[in-house]
Amino acid sequence: MIPRICILIISLYLFAGISSQSNEHDATIRTMEEFSGYQIHEPSFHDSSSSSLSVDTETLQSQIDELSTFSDTPAPSVTRILYSEKDVQARGFVKKLMNISGLSVREDAVGNIFGRWVGSEPELAPVSTGSHIDAIPYSGKYDGVVGVLGAIEAVNVLKRSGFKPKRSLEVIMFTSEEPTRFGISCLGSRLLAGSEELAQLLKRTVDGQNISFSDAANLAGYTNSDDFSSIFLEKGSYSAFIELHIEQGPILEEEAISIGVVTAIAAPASIKVDFEGNGGHAGAGLMPKRNDAGLAATELALAVEKHVLESGSIDTVGTVGILELHPGAINSIPSKAHLEIDTRDIDEHRRDLVIEKIHQSALSISKARNVELSEFKIVNQDPPALSEELITKATESACQELNLPYKKMISRAYHDSLFMARISPMGMIFIPCYKGYSHKPEEFAAQQDIANGVRVLALTLAKLSVS
Repeated sequence: MIPRICILIISLYLFAGISSQSNEHDATIRTMEEFSGYQIHEPSFHDSSSSSLSVDTETLQSQIDELSTFSDTPAPSVTRILYSEKDVQARGFVKKLMNISGLSVREDAVGNIFGRWVGSEPELAPVSTGSHIDAIPYSGKYDGVVGVLGAIEAVNVLKRSGFKPKRSLEVIMFTSEEPTRFGISCLGSRLLAGSEELAQLLKRTVDGQNISFSDAANLAGYTNSDDFSSIFLEKGSYSAFIELHIEQGPILEEEAISIGVVTAIAAPASIKVDFEGNGGHAGAGLMPKRNDAGLAATELALAVEKHVLESGSIDTVGTVGILELHPGAINSIPSKAHLEIDTRDIDEHRRDLVIEKIHQSALSISKARNVELSEFKIVNQDPPALSEELITKATESACQELNLPYKKMISRAYHDSLFMARISPMGMIFIPCYKGYSHKPEEFAAQQDIANGVRVLALTLAKLSVS
């Protein structure tokens, strides 16, 4: 719960710039109400202690549009791959905006970018917010970007209101949330969260062109060292972390709700499976004697769906996103098949039970079809994360003060917040997006929805910074 004295301090700061006599009278009444806990008069739409939180929507939209031009594919798509020329240019754009906003900017060895507004008590653990700007091929311009540029604008909103933070506020642009180049998702935040396994893996990781991670980072102007553990942050480095993001789903838009208050983030487990058979000529190979690796793979794909549905929960999902056959000719029986499976849930035990059932199905399918299960590898198996009640309560309170309808919900997509939860209390704010589209050029968020998210973020940061 936010202490009443903190609410009083927020109110006093937010009203510092109000000059009219009427507004001053209203401000005094609201401050008395918040401090005493008693209502003096019935609230109206304008009776909000956050009425001075004004978002420059036009400038923010133009910044989002300009950032989208740093792309390796033509508009309206966006392609921005880690350490590419366009990625480096986009990073420069973000740092410029941080500097314009008066933030103190630094970068770590893999390119996580930090912009800090130093508070009145800088010795306290800061409050942090942020997201990513890398984009998978032919995606949209809002995923992640709203959480970075929107966070910078939230700082601007608070500065324009006259607010002065007690705890420092820090905006973070995370490196490589998407796994596009090196197959590692949330690379920057995983390292910040202290993944020793990843720190060692990066020393031998290469991309599709056999360029090592270290060489790619060096070409982009980053690390000259393989000691990636230097990036690790200690638990408690931040007092709170909150991420603003488009929902990437249709619920908020369909229900005409302005804000999603995220209570939990589902975590994925990724599985790689390989079957091997004998192959042969599509005409000459008799059906009873075939050892078809392709059919084994397709049978397993259907088994994934079956086991997920058997979990009994709508929060359990499974996807076969990659299915490759060798030699890949219409007149050749597949001798090899490769699958990559994504399973997610907010319940770790339930998700892991599905994984075990998939493994047992792979074994039984290989035996029944007389093919070899040459690999069943769990690539990652991250635990889900719960949002901290302190942060969700602060976010709900901000929505109420702003008279914005909100809904508690889980995130079925995962984000850098999943790993920041290992460092500090975590929360997320969702805003609606058109038809729930994401990772495609049609991805879109309306200016007003973005502005609502920025205002909620700004007020939440203010509340957390004085706690």
